[in-house]
Amino acid sequence: MIVNRNYIFVEKQEETILKKWGKSSILLLIAAFMLVVSACGSKPADNTPPASNAGKENSAGAENSDLAKLKGKKIALIMQFNQGTFSAQYIDGVKEQAAKFGGEVQVFASENDLGKMVANLDSAINQGFDAILTDHGEAAALEPGIKRAVEKNIPVVAFDADVNVPGVTVVSQDDQKMAEVTLEQLAQDAGGQGSIVKIWVAGFAPMERRQIAYKAFQEKYPDLKEISAFGNANNPQLDAQQQMEAVLTQYPKKGEITAVWAAWDEFAKGASRAIQAAGRDEIKVYGIDMSDEDLQIIQDPATPWVASAAVDPKDIGRVQVRYAYQKLHGDTTDDKVVLPPTYVKREDLPKQPEKVNTTDLHKFVEGWGASKQGWVDWMEELEKIAAK
Repeated sequence: MIVNRNYIFVEKQEETILKKWGKSSILLLIAAFMLVVSACGSKPADNTPPASNAGKENSAGAENSDLAKLKGKKIALIMQFNQGTFSAQYIDGVKEQAAKFGGEVQVFASENDLGKMVANLDSAINQGFDAILTDHGEAAALEPGIKRAVEKNIPVVAFDADVNVPGVTVVSQDDQKMAEVTLEQLAQDAGGQGSIVKIWVAGFAPMERRQIAYKAFQEKYPDLKEISAFGNANNPQLDAQQQMEAVLTQYPKKGEITAVWAAWDEFAKGASRAIQAAGRDEIKVYGIDMSDEDLQIIQDPATPWVASAAVDPKDIGRVQVRYAYQKLHGDTTDDKVVLPPTYVKREDLPKQPEKVNTTDLHKFVEGWGASKQGWVDWMEELEKIAAK
């Protein structure tokens, strides 16, 4: 009964309201009520920054934290030999780039002793260096140690050794190209005929690659006859000088030797000294590789060394370090990295007494130095962090 009374009461109330306001007014009230409900149910304005921007900020902070961890890394440079100014400038390039990244380099010189080089590699692994660079050496001798380093998660970047170990980056100069351009210039200057001396040594990956180009050259220019070939990696400059002196004695008349092709700058320096001392200014020398000392010899019109193909030795060191740091950063790196050479001839250089060095050679020879190979954008930030 209570329910019925309420119902009757509500019904009477509705009638009273309808009489007082009218049906149209009631409909307006209902519409207003629905509008308020709709507004209350809508979502509030979102003033939160877009998720993508927040993600970028977090990502940048994490990246800076990761880069800061790369500061203070210890790098081992294991060298088969470190004779001559080329090697000295190569070491400078390694140390320079590592220092800019906040790293330290320790050089292990092996004095052209493969056994000692292997021992130095083992020592670097046992001492827990953060990354290892190798310079020259033979793959068969180095690969067991390099594999052990990789197993211990020590990044390895090799230079001028045909190492084939998964995860290892091998940097090399374009040796065949260097040989091709120097031999082609020799042939053009000699008119495609004459007698030549080759100074070369077997057993080194870059030398073997240069020999491939030399064989092709012999087939292309059969009228350029090889009358002597020699070369020794032990004390190469002095040995080349002494052996060239013997060849000059064997062929004492001018015109009997047209040119010398030297597959290493140390050979070219030794041969040039012997030729100049003998007064055989008709003989020209064409070489491979370049250093400040080499450049000054080529620039001097009194010397027989007239041209060389090379990669800036400092750039080689810099590039090798960059790939090591890519590995330390967790980047995916190339297995093989080939550095293109530059051809430098006397005619390109200013006349003396102005002296040119490899630092400012780019002013006279296009393409020399300042290679960006191996450079990644984050390295700029790493250099800033390391400089603090």
